Amino acid sequence: MKKYTIDFSHSTISFSVRHMMISRIHGTFESYNADIVATNIEQMQDTNISFTIAVASVSTNNYDRDVHLVSPDFFDADVYPKIVFTSTYIDKLSEKNFAIHGDLTIKNITKPIVFTTVYTGKGVNPWAQEVFGFQAKAQIDRRDFNLVYNTFLETGGVLISDEIDIVIDLELNPL
Repeated sequence: MKKYTIDFSHSTISFSVRHMMISRIHGTFESYNADIVATNIEQMQDTNISFTIAVASVSTNNYDRDVHLVSPDFFDADVYPKIVFTSTYIDKLSEKNFAIHGDLTIKNITKPIVFTTVYTGKGVNPWAQEVFGFQAKAQIDRRDFNLVYNTFLETGGVLISDEIDIVIDLELNPL
């Protein structure tokens, strides 16, 4: 088994949600770490993945919204400071496509989730280090994790959709 580390300057954990049912708000988590080990990372053979995300690192490029997101209305970061994902198994769908099954914990509520994942390739960076790229996508219902704040609009509908799209772009380096 070989360990891998994230190249944080070339990786992103992002999310988006519909706002007022007409546009999308995008955000990222700026502080996270992962334990990734694999026999063959390109084939995801025997791969184990565990992510820990610092809730307070959420960024939507709007200070007031970010403060609201870490408040008890949403993530309640003082009580639940971390989001955790741990893989349980991986299905190989095709040569470069995988379904990463695992458990996602937000606000001490754990639910199964599947990330549809694409191996985007490998290369050698300018420092002669091998790098591997992946993109993983999933959608969750925020109500499943007790993220229930919302406002009804006078024109009908709600301020925030229940579905949250998650996109993780990773560049990994072997240790």
